[in-house]
Amino acid sequence: MKLLFRQRFFSWFDSYDIYDEQGRVVFTVEGQLAWGHCLHVLDGLGTHVGTVRERVLTLLPKFELYLGETYVGCIEKEFSLFHPRFEIDCNGWRIDGDFMEWDYAITDSGGREVARISKELFHLTDTYVIDVADGQDVLCALMVVLAIDAEKCSRN
Repeated sequence: MKLLFRQRFFSWFDSYDIYDEQGRVVFTVEGQLAWGHCLHVLDGLGTHVGTVRERVLTLLPKFELYLGETYVGCIEKEFSLFHPRFEIDCNGWRIDGDFMEWDYAITDSGGREVARISKELFHLTDTYVIDVADGQDVLCALMVVLAIDAEKCSRN
C-alpha cells in the first residue's frame, strides 16, 4: 500500500495530509503547540487514532508513540555519523536512512522490509511516499515518518 505524505502549505504548526494511491485523504495530522513536537493523527473521518510526542531534554531525539491514548513505545535516533538510524522499542523495527536523509527503509527483527520511505524533491513543502508491505502496519509506519520529519525540524 502506498501513501503520499504532504505537509500543508502555509501551516503555522506541523499539519499534514496523507493520501492513498487514488488521491483520497486517509489521514490528517494536526500539530499542537507544546514543549517539543506533538502531532495528532486523525483518520479520514476525523477520529483521533494516534499521537507522536517528542520527549524533551534528551541527548538524542526521542519520540513517544501512542495508538489512540495507549502508549506503545518510543522511537529513538541512534548516534551515527553518515547514515541516520532509528530504533523503535515496541515492535523491533529498525529504520535506516541514506546519507542525504531522503530515503529510509524500515525492517523488522527478521530483516524483512516493512516499509520504504522516499522523500520527493522539488516540492514547496515536505513530501514523502510511504510504501508499506502490510496494510496493518500503515499507521505505525506513518508515525515513524512523522517522528523522522519532526526530528529533522528540531535540528533546523
